[in-house]
Amino acid sequence: MLDRLPALLAVFAHPDDESFRPGGTLALLARRGIRVHLLTATRGQAGSCGDPPLCSPAELPTVRERELRCACAALGIESPHLLDYQDGHLGEANPEQVVERILAVVRELHPQVMLTFGPDGLSGHADHIAIGQWASEAFQRAENVSGLYTVAVPQSLATRLGMSQIHAVPDSQIAVTVDVSAVWDAKLAAIRCHATQSNSSPILRAPIERQRMFLGTEHFVRAHARMSARTCLDELGVL
Repeated sequence: MLDRLPALLAVFAHPDDESFRPGGTLALLARRGIRVHLLTATRGQAGSCGDPPLCSPAELPTVRERELRCACAALGIESPHLLDYQDGHLGEANPEQVVERILAVVRELHPQVMLTFGPDGLSGHADHIAIGQWASEAFQRAENVSGLYTVAVPQSLATRLGMSQIHAVPDSQIAVTVDVSAVWDAKLAAIRCHATQSNSSPILRAPIERQRMFLGTEHFVRAHARMSARTCLDELGVL
């Protein structure tokens, strides 16, 4: 039975959202026997084709889906669920329809925990904000899910790295901090799977010490919790 094992459902907007911030945590959970599932709302068709281009714009959705599946395999998590909404226009989708589609996946998979973007979408991206809102609404309706967490960057880290474009949160809001050095290679392999987007992220051109500062530790806010018991995500981190 699926519900015999703990499960986590990550809900994000684009291929690569799963790898850059929470990828190490997803890989660690999978190695501990947690069923780690991913729901991705778009195929990233508004993203880069690469520099130099690796495909045509018409081919990009198919290429990015392939990259996403590559990343999931690198992290050791389940194959992704794709909703196929329009990248860059996710906020124009019917909110009730999206929430119901998320709930359908929740009912199928019975996750203990959900993971998504916070209210500011981490970077302020409208698609991130929209999917975070809808995942939160789905959590509110899914009474059997114990906790909802959001990916985050603490203000102290953003300040140290001079990352003014990141919507950081006060350090006091961080509930779970995970050292992902044990799965560093898997996280980097997942990021590299997203080859079309590699030139879009400045952190990948930074010195390795800076990369490890930003990518080597992952942080999460506990947005909602229904039970006092620690979840699989809490058990990975330092509270």
